[in-house]
This record gives sequence, C-alpha cells and structure tokens, in this order.
Amino acid sequence: MREDPILIVENLKKYFPLGGGFLKKPTAQVKAVDGANLVVKRGETLALVGESGCGKTTMGRCIVRLDEPTEGKIYFEKENILGYRDKKLRQLRRDMQVIFQDPFSSLNPRKTVEYIIGEGFVIHRLYSKRERQERVSELMELVGLGPELRGRYPHEFSGGQRQRICVARAIALQPKLVIADEPVSALDVSIQAQILNLLVDLQEKLALTYLFISHDLSVVRHISNRVAVMYLGHIVEQASREVLFKEPAHPYTEALMAAVPVADPFRKKHAIHLEGDVPSPLNPPSGCSFHPRCRYFQDVCRKTPPVMEEIDAGHEVACHFPRIT
Repeated sequence: MREDPILIVENLKKYFPLGGGFLKKPTAQVKAVDGANLVVKRGETLALVGESGCGKTTMGRCIVRLDEPTEGKIYFEKENILGYRDKKLRQLRRDMQVIFQDPFSSLNPRKTVEYIIGEGFVIHRLYSKRERQERVSELMELVGLGPELRGRYPHEFSGGQRQRICVARAIALQPKLVIADEPVSALDVSIQAQILNLLVDLQEKLALTYLFISHDLSVVRHISNRVAVMYLGHIVEQASREVLFKEPAHPYTEALMAAVPVADPFRKKHAIHLEGDVPSPLNPPSGCSFHPRCRYFQDVCRKTPPVMEEIDAGHEVACHFPRIT
C-alpha cells in the first residue's frame, strides 16, 4: 500500500427529490449522502461501514458515476471526474469497476458467461475475437472457474460461482479501483470466506485498490486496512482497522463494535443499546445527526454539527465529545 491517494471525495452530496409529478416541483428531498469526505490510498482496502440506509451504496454509485452527485468533488488520480463526459467517461469505466451485492440480478440471464466477462473487451475494442476467448478463459481460471463452463448461463451456477463471474467481469479491464458493494452478504458463510480470500489474492496479484462497502464488521475486520464509519449520509470516523476495533472514538462506532459477536462464550461484552430508530434522511436532525440516539450528548450536539478532526495519527472523528482513552 502506498500513501498517495488514488481517490479523494470532498463534500459529496446526493439528494433524491420526492413528490411532485409532471411539470411540478419536488416537495421534499431524501438526503442520502450529505457532505461526505473520503480518501482512498493506492493499493489499500478501505471499508465503508454503517447501518442499512446510511448512504454507503449511494456513495459508491456516485463515485463511479452510476448516480450523478448533487454537489461535491470526486478526484480520481488527481482529476475531478465529475466533469467527465463521453470519451473520458468511457475511459474512466476501464479504471473503476463495481462488484454488486446480488450476483444473480447483476448478470444478464440471456447471455453466456463468455459474453458477460468479455463484454468490456467489445465495448472498448480490445483484442481480436480469438484473443478475447483466450482472455476470458484466463480470467475464469483466475477466479476459480473452469474455462469449459464459459458457454453456460448464469442460472446454471451456484451463488458463489455467480459472484466469481462478477469478480472476473470486474477485473477484466484491469481496473485500478474496484468498489465492492456488499459482495458476500448474499452468500453462505462458508462461501463468503472463499470469495473474500479470492479478493485478497487478486489484490496482491493485480495491484488492486478496493473500496469495500459492508455492514458486517467481522468481514471488514478480515479484509480491510482502514475503516470509515458512515451514519445518515456523513462519515463520522476514520482510522486503521486495528485502532478502530480497539479504540472507537465516536459513540456510534462504539455501539457498532459492542454489537460484534464474540466466539469465546466465557468472555463478557458490555452491550450498548441505542435509543430509538435511525432518523429519516427526509428530515435529518439538527446539529450532530447522531445526537437523538447518543447517550453522551449535550446541548451543543443539538445545535452545532461536529467537524472531522484528527485525534491521533490517522484517526479522525466528527464528534464534540469523542471517547478518547
């Protein structure tokens, strides 16, 4: 892992309009991502974690321009990609790829595996027809599938095999950044370990950088180098994996870590019960978005949004009263 960033996200916002209709103005906005900042270093695995609905997937989709951000800047290799159009945007697709959560719905059921994996070669006009076939066979072997299966359709594979096809498609164009959106959450536990190990091996072989989106902290602990915690559209804490799991500073991160199951039946853990439900992104709370559920909140939390500050080397937190040990 190198220290120079491959991706920098600044004040990213994505609002979805609600209400209205034909020629009518929207009556409200869902603030899915609301001023998020993120830095991904070249060659690392940065995990983006948080509860369902916190904006993780939307942020990932905005980064690869599947959704257009409402506001903000996204720098990929020091260039703001939000200005990209047509030819430059197509070139960006070669450098940034996605592994989606559901391997079945993300594969075209009418196309063979050979077509699915090799479609990028056709779009970008790479290789001859014979070279494409050879390259598809190499990719299938690389992800643990027999090349003799390339004429089959997605429904003829198991869930784990389909996700291997998705991985092969994602790495086919030799991208620099792969956004893995809950890539193992739809799989059995035993298959999850295989896919995670595959991703680790491919990272070493192909010098990949991962933005790994997940809500499963046990998976994150296995695969990540650094972790960013997201809550209601905001990044509230960032640190190395070791520091975040050992010394969480934000009350929300502290609650997440306390909820991780422990394999030792004789080890006692102090459970932290968060009050209430996650607020609606339609009408987020004033000040700190976590204050209605925080057991440490004070009056300033209700009035003033906290600023992300570094409390230790590489450890940043957005909290007025971080839990510093």
